[in-house]
Order: sequence, then C-alpha cells, then structure tokens
Amino acid sequence: MHEQRSGRVVVSYSQDCIVEDASGQLHRCLSRRRIGKPYCGDNVRFVEEAGSLVISEILPRRNLLARPNYRNQLRPFAANVDLLMIVVAVQPPFDRHLIDRYLVLAEQLEIEPLIWVNKIDLAGDQRDALANQLAIYERLGYSVLFGSATSGEGMASLEGRFKNRTGVLVGQSGVGKSSLIQHLIPDLELRIGSLSATSGLGRHTTTETTLYHLPGGGDLIDSPGIRMLRLGHLSPEQIEHGFIELRPFQDACRFANCRHDREPDCVVRAALDRGEIDPERLASYHALLAERSSGK
Repeated sequence: MHEQRSGRVVVSYSQDCIVEDASGQLHRCLSRRRIGKPYCGDNVRFVEEAGSLVISEILPRRNLLARPNYRNQLRPFAANVDLLMIVVAVQPPFDRHLIDRYLVLAEQLEIEPLIWVNKIDLAGDQRDALANQLAIYERLGYSVLFGSATSGEGMASLEGRFKNRTGVLVGQSGVGKSSLIQHLIPDLELRIGSLSATSGLGRHTTTETTLYHLPGGGDLIDSPGIRMLRLGHLSPEQIEHGFIELRPFQDACRFANCRHDREPDCVVRAALDRGEIDPERLASYHALLAERSSGK
C-alpha cells in the first residue's frame, strides 16, 4: 500500500483537484466520490493508486463558504477561511446594507471580517464623511481600513492582516477587487501558468476559485464573481445572531419570537429609542428577514 501524503487543495475542478504538498509541489489528484467533494482550501490526504494520485480523505473543515447558483441552490466554493475581506469603495458608493449582509455571514461561519474601503485616493475632502459613515462598525469592534491599490496607501497594513491566515475578498462590481488581487499577488500570471501546467489540460483560468500564497505570508482565495452572498439558508435566529449588538437583548423581549418591529415590550426598540442601537443596522436586520420570508 502506498504511503498517504498530506496537502491542501489550491484548485478544485469537477472531477479532480490540484493539491499542494508540504514542500510546495503541485499535484493533480482525482477525488473519490465516496469521501465527498473537496473544495479550494480543504486539507486532504492523497495516495498513489494504479499510477494516479487519488484524494483518500478530506480532513475536518473549520467552515465552508457557499454561494447560490442560478436555481438559488447553494454551491460551496471555499473551505477553512479565516478572514472575510469586505471590499467597498469611494466609487461606486457603498451600501451599508450589503456590508451588514457580509458581516452576518462572517459571524455565522465564525470568520473574522475586515472592511476595506478601496480607492481612498478618490475621496478628496469626503474622507472624513466616509469615516463617519463607517464609524458604527468600529464601535461594534470590527476593523475598518482605508487604502488604495492604485496609490498603495494602506496596502502594507492590509498585507499584514493576511499573516498566517487564509482570506477571501467579497464585494460588488467595480470596487477594485481585481486591482487589489494584482497588488497582493504581483506574479499572478505566472502562478496561473504553473497551475495550467500542473493540470495538464491547459484549462486553468481566472474563473476558477484558486488559493494563492501571498509574498508577505498568508493565503488569498480568489473566487471571481462573488458579489452577493444570499442568506436565505439561515434561520431568523441565525440572522439575529449575526447582528452582534442584538445579542445582549436575546430572550429579553416579551415574546420569544420577537422580531423587534412592532411587538409590545420590545427591549430592542427601547434600546433604539435610547440611541443604543443604530437604526440603519436594525433596518438591515429587518430587510434580511423580509428577504428570507420572500424566498429571494
């Protein structure tokens, strides 16, 4: 029997994967149907069988990110993520409700979120106003960084956040994710070429979810096309748990299923009236509940 080796999936195709071993060597591996499908970021064991390398085991995951397909079915794409980098920009204007959506997902999966405001070189005299808009997140304990892939401002701090971590970038179109990735991985085209050579099929493209090592340490999973991660698979209780400022009031309302809207004796509404809860955050919470109820 051949010896088992360990590695991490850097790309997962439909029937096979590219796995990197501890020495940094890339291997094309087939996956056994009975063990389930490995995804980018999975830690696996693989063996040689009949002249081919085969994944024999998927090690336990810390988490698994998924997004809906055109039928609104969730499809996983990345495993074992430590950092969810929420990219917004000066242009196009950011939507706080979208930030809140990503934060709920991060809380549910126990992934540390980081809000990155890109293109800060375009802010001009609006910089303080932008900071004020996002101050609520800092008060809640979330990290908010400002910078620019174009000017390089803040990039050293950003790179430091990836140290010994695996991060994923999320955000709407036009916020500059591609420029950020190019700045973080200067030799991206060479990496893509190496993956194509390993696959032996000449098929690796930037549309594949791929794990890259960063020069300063840590890893980045690049999954093009991530814009909107729907939360319809979460229960109302899980959505509420994702709003960390609501947790102290859990089970304190008069009604056990209180949604903090028009119910009597709602402690959250009372806290809102006292200025202890941000009204826009509470509006985001209600919007996510309504979206879930409508099945969107």
